[in-house]
Amino acid sequence: MDRGRRVIALDLPGHGLSPRDPELTIERAASAVVDTVRVLAPGGPVDAIGHSYGATVLAAAAEQLRPDLAVYVDAALVLAGGADRHALTAAYAQDRLLRMSPDGLRATRPFSSERDAEVEARAAARFDPATSASVSCGPDQAWEAVPGSIVIRADPSAWVTDQDARRFEQGGVEVRSVPGAAHTIWYSHFDEFTASLPEMFGGR
Repeated sequence: MDRGRRVIALDLPGHGLSPRDPELTIERAASAVVDTVRVLAPGGPVDAIGHSYGATVLAAAAEQLRPDLAVYVDAALVLAGGADRHALTAAYAQDRLLRMSPDGLRATRPFSSERDAEVEARAAARFDPATSASVSCGPDQAWEAVPGSIVIRADPSAWVTDQDARRFEQGGVEVRSVPGAAHTIWYSHFDEFTASLPEMFGGR
């Protein structure tokens, strides 16, 4: 913002104040992102960053969105399908309850500040388990990051393995690691995370 940029933070379907969609697919989520960006930034250059599920949605949207730079945070861009809808929705609902407690979040994520935990708890309260579960109930899927994209991963990462990193690099994607970081890298290692992306957070 200090460099004259505008930041657009999107609530994906089932998150925040966005509509719920119990039949959601990654493609439908990607379409919603593309439509929103076209309204809010018509014709303008766009750099895009997505984390985890959001990174997968960004990968699906990239062909239409055509960002100048796409950054994928701790996501292998693969989705295992075939989940039981009711069982996964119930599991997400239980996880949501646990994350709605700021004290509980700080107990399991000691790196979180009091403010971070409060924000996460509010986000959990606005999270729809059925919408998010739906994307895992179809077939297995995978997306490619275009050459020149960047993947930021925790090291070690439960989400982007060394094999995944090699796959990205062989496809012309730059992989950058943040040692010791959590899956939500910016919470546990904020300075290291921003330093790893001078294209977005430094002078360019």
